[in-house]
Amino acid sequence: MIVTRFAPSPTGRLHVGNLRTALHNWLLARKGDGDADGDGDGTGRFLLRIDDTDAERSREEYVEAIRTDMAWLGLEPDAEYRQSERLDLYENAFVRLRDAGRVYPAYETAQELELKRKIALGRGLPPIYDRAALDLTDEQRADYEEQGIAPHWRFRLDHDEFIDWADRVRGSQKFDPAQLSDPVIRRADGSWLYMLPSVVDDLDMGVTDVLRGEDHVSNTAVQLQMFSALHTAGVGPEHCDVVDSFPRFGHTALLVGREGKLSKRLGSLSCEALREQGIEPEAILSLLARLGTSKPVEPIADRRHLIETFDLATFGRAPARFDDPELERLNTAIVHQMDFAEVQDRLPEGIDEAGWHAIRPNLTRVSEAAEWWRLVTGPIEQPDFSEEDKAYLAEAAGALEWGDDPWRALTIALKDSTGRKGKQLFLPLRQALTGMDHGPDMGELLPLIGEQEARARLQRAAG
Repeated sequence: MIVTRFAPSPTGRLHVGNLRTALHNWLLARKGDGDADGDGDGTGRFLLRIDDTDAERSREEYVEAIRTDMAWLGLEPDAEYRQSERLDLYENAFVRLRDAGRVYPAYETAQELELKRKIALGRGLPPIYDRAALDLTDEQRADYEEQGIAPHWRFRLDHDEFIDWADRVRGSQKFDPAQLSDPVIRRADGSWLYMLPSVVDDLDMGVTDVLRGEDHVSNTAVQLQMFSALHTAGVGPEHCDVVDSFPRFGHTALLVGREGKLSKRLGSLSCEALREQGIEPEAILSLLARLGTSKPVEPIADRRHLIETFDLATFGRAPARFDDPELERLNTAIVHQMDFAEVQDRLPEGIDEAGWHAIRPNLTRVSEAAEWWRLVTGPIEQPDFSEEDKAYLAEAAGALEWGDDPWRALTIALKDSTGRKGKQLFLPLRQALTGMDHGPDMGELLPLIGEQEARARLQRAAG
């Protein structure tokens, strides 16, 4: 059974980078068990884990926003967990690792650590922690305690255990643990950092696959040793081979924009901002599902197709470029595919299916429907016409006959009576009837305007 998870921290709004990670994990879970309709009724599971151990920065409003955004995108989880409700599990794992000698207290201040980092860099050495805390005597530790200095805690990497795994996107990965810092897993105030709780949760929840950004590659190297250490310490699934208890990892290329990193403008690319801009969920999913893959980016309204065509083998190593115009293009194409039933409750009063069909090809957003519908309901502002065009429009008002296709009948009659054709034939009529030089197909629009109003507009334009 495929089990994936999306684990955001509720310290801000979800942005396109977060959404892409959530989508990849949702698609993998849904495809993994053949649940092509995405309704979550298969055996694969997609979990939402709220990583809210940072009590100072986490906000309940962001938890609610995460749920709202994911529901809007249709990425409903099969279960939700909150790390703040699982602290006993982390405490148990911590105690077992401490008793096994795999975590140790360290007392350096942030300033001292920064100085060590600068000295190492100045000597041309990698800026990794020197493990000085491991050399402290019991008396030295007691002295720190007497001074009221609480330790932070580090996970001790096994330098004899070379780290390697088959990454589902990047291929074979190898790390020398001696070239990595022993990570801090717990702050001096007792609060947790990301690394250990994430591993404990993945074990406890039976997560089989983790897809995340390539900025987590070194974290994965560290966490693989944590999986092994926890298993040895008796934390995790029982009667399970240690290798089988690890998730499979895949690290996707990060999103970049035309100007490089997206970090400076992620606020404008939050799910909330995109929703307020009138971007459709299907446009976002179509773009994010295919960015960084060899598959074409297409407007795909049916997410079953996204599920069926999701394939980690198509992911590349090059940065995935997020392009605003491409999202706009996809959104326009998605809107043009939408049926009346899909948008009915978002349209101004009075627009029926025929009205939607008439104005839809001119929309880039559903919210623009009211502006185009004004061509039907009025009032419209007509341009100034030449005397020749006024006479032409007066003739049009008299020639207007209502039937199954009044626009075609009118233009044929005027072409025969005036000899006009092309732009000279059509443009003055469109301008008089809509006040615009372009717009919806007049064959569809004129019946919506109605005979009486259309004749009145032609007569008004004729002066």
